[in-house]
Amino acid sequence: MTAGALRYDTVTFMSDYGLADEFVGVVHSVIRSIAPGVRVIDLTHLVPRYDIRAGALTLARSAPYLCPGVVLAVVDPGVGSERRAIAVEVDNGTSVLVGPDNGLLALAVAWCGGATAAVVLDNPDYQLEAPGPTFAGRDIFAPAAAHLCAGVPLDELGTPLDPARLMPGFLPITRVENGSLVAEVLWVDQYGNAQLNVDPNEVAEFGEVIELSFNGQQRVARRVNSFTEIGPGEVGLLVDSYGSLTIALDRQSAAAELGISTSTEVVLSPIGENNPGHQQQPTVVTTPVRLVRRADDQTRQEEHS
Repeated sequence: MTAGALRYDTVTFMSDYGLADEFVGVVHSVIRSIAPGVRVIDLTHLVPRYDIRAGALTLARSAPYLCPGVVLAVVDPGVGSERRAIAVEVDNGTSVLVGPDNGLLALAVAWCGGATAAVVLDNPDYQLEAPGPTFAGRDIFAPAAAHLCAGVPLDELGTPLDPARLMPGFLPITRVENGSLVAEVLWVDQYGNAQLNVDPNEVAEFGEVIELSFNGQQRVARRVNSFTEIGPGEVGLLVDSYGSLTIALDRQSAAAELGISTSTEVVLSPIGENNPGHQQQPTVVTTPVRLVRRADDQTRQEEHS
């Protein structure tokens, strides 16, 4: 590597820092001061505060599309405690993920094929002096990301760590009960679409129309290919851009209208002939009604004649 050349030229940065304080800008500046040629891409800084699972899912959804380089992720409610700060190499060095060892990185690492090396970031030579222990993003993670970009070998940043000892991530899986599929809302996007932890193949035999049960209520949803196929007052089930089954309305928030949110349990059940326990629906009886004009209406009409 020639002098001044970068091993990685991109840092993808995700956090729960929000945008009201200076935290994001400070991390940017620390990276640039150590590795001036690096471009920092802000994935998002609006992960719900302290929500490690939400951050892990954000990384996992994004991982296949991120530019090779360093991924800096900070959702760290245990900052300043005994939790480890780590850097995890994937794909034999194509990328390195930097962040707390609290499960935040685990799903993305798995998506990338697993860790090929990992270290605990405990070498003070590659950290900033910290006035206090609560801003690891500035003092530990940002310097590590920048030094990796500048060509510092991973094992110089700290003590080698067996990847098998990394904190695992947790992702809820579906289960089948009495012919129904018990699922969970993984994520609600800014449009109010509610992504389920359901592979479309899991409900392939349920047919086009599926019953949804959640929060003590039942709604009928129809399988669709796009938002515009969802009619007024209708609930749609479509395959989203990440390949998961998603509850949606057309140009409305499904989450707000249906009263569902992240972690809501949703039971999907087949309807009619696709349901083994289906019973014959009762015959609908209609009664004809004849409309006649009232006497006072007829009198008023005669008075105006």
